[in-house]
Amino acid sequence: MTDTATAAHECDPDDAVLTPVLDVVIPVYNEERDLGVCVRRLHEFLGDGFPFSARITIADNASTDTTLAVAQGLADELDDVHVVHLDRKGRGRALRAVWEASDAQVVAYMDVDLSTDLNALLPLVAPLVSGHSDLAIGTRLAKSSRVVRGPKREFISRSYNLILKASLQARFSDAQCGFKAMRTDVGQLVLPLVQDGEWFFDTELLVIAERAGLRIHEVPVDWIDDPDSRVDIIDTARKDLRGIWRLGRALATGRLPINELRIAIGREPLVEGVPLGMVGQVVRFGIVGVISTLAFMVLYLVLQPLTGAQAANFLALLITAIGNTTANRAFTFGVRGSSKAVSHQIQGLLIFVFTWFLTSGSLFALHHWAPGAAVHLQLFVLVVANLVATLIRFIALRWVFRNAVGGSRAAENVA
Repeated sequence: MTDTATAAHECDPDDAVLTPVLDVVIPVYNEERDLGVCVRRLHEFLGDGFPFSARITIADNASTDTTLAVAQGLADELDDVHVVHLDRKGRGRALRAVWEASDAQVVAYMDVDLSTDLNALLPLVAPLVSGHSDLAIGTRLAKSSRVVRGPKREFISRSYNLILKASLQARFSDAQCGFKAMRTDVGQLVLPLVQDGEWFFDTELLVIAERAGLRIHEVPVDWIDDPDSRVDIIDTARKDLRGIWRLGRALATGRLPINELRIAIGREPLVEGVPLGMVGQVVRFGIVGVISTLAFMVLYLVLQPLTGAQAANFLALLITAIGNTTANRAFTFGVRGSSKAVSHQIQGLLIFVFTWFLTSGSLFALHHWAPGAAVHLQLFVLVVANLVATLIRFIALRWVFRNAVGGSRAAENVA
């Protein structure tokens, strides 16, 4: 979905920074009273020793008062102030329109009420300019943040972030703080995946970025809440919960191409010779392996008196192999959705056949050398054989899910 955005003002090239390092966007809707104070204060701050060249872009999203006229007057009055007008309301739409079109190295935004102390702007932007981080957010929930706002908003903000951590496993601390920045080149890859055009835009952007392995820098801020805020808390909360459900379902079903995004922005392995992501995969594979082994032991002990050793081994391995492939597909290698699920299970069963031959062969050898071996000794031999097969299973599964784990090589081929 595309939104129409029109540039309402173009500065004289002799008086403006044509390609600034930083583009600060101020999204506004019916802010005729506060806009002038905000822009003049920010303009003065940026011109008073701020180390990076900067542009201020006022993004008017369908205001019905004189906000657009005020913005155009400010652009005529002040250097490096641009205006973009959108015909549709929505903060997310305004940010997307400006950020995708920006030629700056870093794009940022802040609320028109300037609730955040501007001294936090340089710590927000510097890690992005240096290339250390990909996104940066202000956080009001850090221990060193200083925040003045009512208990109702404090409760709502903390509750919302707890919901994000529980439902989407978010690790960032403050999704809704109106003080964020992003490297423009990263934005070109991430923004097309963000569907929301309103208040959930920030959350969706951060969750997708985090899932793709982008580095999010957090800056504790001094924040004084605007008592005149006109945000409809109930309506916003309803839309946010609906957005969480939609995003969570998209992540679970694989509709969001997170693996492709990770490949496009992939980093080199931290340790030479160790493929990207392998350390985490080994840990997750080990967790699945422990659970599978315990399940195999329980099934074998239950089935062995009923079917005999070889049949019990076969059935226990078959059941756990199906569960093992399913768990490793989603948990270890991050493959979501139904695409190629049957093919993956078939390949997993081929690995199972090898494992079965290895373990049944070990069991046959035990019965040959110790015909009266107790069931506990049989189980010990089978577990050892399974451990030997585990290494081969991991290597084989990495090949099965190679499109999900081949990020380091594919990233080298991305133009």
